[in-house]
Amino acid sequence: MEWAFRSDLPIYTQLAEKLTQAILSGAYPAGARLPAVRDLAAEAGVNPNTMQRAMTELEQQGLIYSQRTSGRFVTEDTAVIDGARRRLAKAQARAFWSGMARLGYDRQKALALLTEQDQTDEEVM
Repeated sequence: MEWAFRSDLPIYTQLAEKLTQAILSGAYPAGARLPAVRDLAAEAGVNPNTMQRAMTELEQQGLIYSQRTSGRFVTEDTAVIDGARRRLAKAQARAFWSGMARLGYDRQKALALLTEQDQTDEEVM
């Protein structure tokens, strides 16, 4: 996993986002055991307390849970994972529509552009 950080968000928030994306993409499937906080922190080059805070965020969202002696695991509740995936997809869609509006595209023109791009991509494949 690539751990590049931006200056516009707290690092723990960015860590939580990266881990969420890994869970939603299936890199850490439902029920999978996550690496230890110290191992993830070392991999990301951050303080373990910062990684712990990111993990706490994911626990509060219900994406992961702790078992005292066994570590942390991705939830097996696929409805929670699907809900998180849907919320993230909606946020991406809102950002897309907002960006297109700033460029002067209305929804119809933006959809036409997407269709055109999709057809171009299919021709390349």
